[in-house]
Amino acid sequence: MSDDKNLNDDLNDMLDDAKDGAKEFASDAKEKASEFAEDAKEAASEFADSAKEAFTSATGDNKKVLAGVLGIVLGWAGVHKFVLGYNKEGAIMLVSSIVLYFLTCGIGTLVVSIIGLVEGIIYLTKSDEEFYNTYQVGQKPWF
Repeated sequence: MSDDKNLNDDLNDMLDDAKDGAKEFASDAKEKASEFAEDAKEAASEFADSAKEAFTSATGDNKKVLAGVLGIVLGWAGVHKFVLGYNKEGAIMLVSSIVLYFLTCGIGTLVVSIIGLVEGIIYLTKSDEEFYNTYQVGQKPWF
């Protein structure tokens, strides 16, 4: 009987040690996860700040490339128009895409996508000076 009691006490001690170890491990893991989350938040904040700074300072060639690529990739949404400050034209493209999508089961959106694709290619093939004078100074909203 005393062997059973000693064995039971040993098992209880081992169980208590395991519980304490698990609690300590969970506490350490929680602390590490919290530190990782803080680091991730800081990195995301720095990235957002640098992206915002790059977007707001984009002029000339940078805006040309950004508008051209967005025209090719997201031309259906008119995003390239918003980048250049043509909000009315961008809204027209976006609303047209949405309306045509529902009216023609997506086929009509292809027309607006082609317009964005053509404009993106035009933007990228113009010289920096010509792009700047035409679209940023001259404010030519279409093609």
